[in-house]
Amino acid sequence: MINMRESKYLEYKENLTSNTFLKTVSAYANYGEGKIVFGIDDSGIVIGISDPVNECLNLENKINDSIKPVPEYNLEIQDDSTIILTVFEGMYKPYLYKGKAYKRNDSSTIEVERLEYNRLVLEGSNQSFEELTSSDQQLTFSKLSTELIRVMGIEQLTKDILKTLELYSDQNGFNNAAALLADNNHFKGIDIIRFGDSIDEIMERKTFENVSILSQMEQSIQMFHQYYRYEKIEGMERKSVDKIPEKAFREAVANALVHRMWDIPASIKISMYPDKIEISSPGGLPAGLSEDEYLNGQISLLRNPIIGNVFFRLKYIEKFGTGIMRINYAYKNILVKPEYRIFSNSIRIILPVIKSDYKLNEAEKRLINILTDSGSMTRNEVEKATEMEKSKTIRILNGLIDKNIIQKKGMGRATKYELK
Repeated sequence: MINMRESKYLEYKENLTSNTFLKTVSAYANYGEGKIVFGIDDSGIVIGISDPVNECLNLENKINDSIKPVPEYNLEIQDDSTIILTVFEGMYKPYLYKGKAYKRNDSSTIEVERLEYNRLVLEGSNQSFEELTSSDQQLTFSKLSTELIRVMGIEQLTKDILKTLELYSDQNGFNNAAALLADNNHFKGIDIIRFGDSIDEIMERKTFENVSILSQMEQSIQMFHQYYRYEKIEGMERKSVDKIPEKAFREAVANALVHRMWDIPASIKISMYPDKIEISSPGGLPAGLSEDEYLNGQISLLRNPIIGNVFFRLKYIEKFGTGIMRINYAYKNILVKPEYRIFSNSIRIILPVIKSDYKLNEAEKRLINILTDSGSMTRNEVEKATEMEKSKTIRILNGLIDKNIIQKKGMGRATKYELK
């Protein structure tokens, strides 16, 4: 009996009588290395393959004849007479079976939609959407020009500068990155909704689209200042105070504009609540980037490097791939922390409002101080350090998790609690 269940990167086949495995070969070659094990039935029992040597030759022939272009793969015969087929992600996408491209959806294999197919074509030709020639070649750049003059001190925006920024070429003209930075374009932009005490109470809605993404960012920050900044008088001085760190909001919006998928006809959604702001951008993680790498700020893969370079030169971002680290740093000495939700087709960043009073009781404050000194602790360690009963310890730990102040890591007896 095999304990490991089928997953996105693992599939079991009882035998080679059906050719449906070729769809999975296409999926792995298109989207990431995976394995198909032949000789295991649906209940996970190893039954092996009779004459595995000859069946390996059959597998080779089927793959070489049916998948175009032929992907890189490896076949291994195991001691229990099962055959492991490892398919490697290829460079010459899309990899087609009967003229169709496939992907894995959890433990099943499905045909890709047209939009995803087009992305595979671009990836296979080593191109990105922002590099494609813009359908509109009558572009103006007043906002970009103003910002480049202000930040970089140029005298005027010339065609040579546009070439240096990789927004224009003599051969192809303006690309999609240029269109996104142009004063007017046909792209969706940023949709901001400000809610009252419930999601049924919409106080205000503004949509910034068909204009330069530089203008979209500027207008978003203006709305942020309007509702999340107030003035406080200290002595003889008037001081501006942010309910949410402005640096965190700037980074989150810039992150959404630089890393989103622009071929999706959907807006970046900014939802403003009394206690938080949520920024949701279309498109999941870039291919080849894991969730842990994203959350740890190890973003070496930029989805839109041309736009990212312009944002860097204009000092909208400080360094490629450090947005998440900078958002976290903005909350460094604050009890509440940002949250990140990663989905297959979108990424959401949640920025909580900073409160002067988190309504913590004495037991909660004491536990926070202990975790601050210790780093991370098991529940038993917390019980001993606080001298509290088990039920009270669990109640306080869960309460601090709900308040987004601490987090739980691990499972079972290895579970530990630490400050976010």
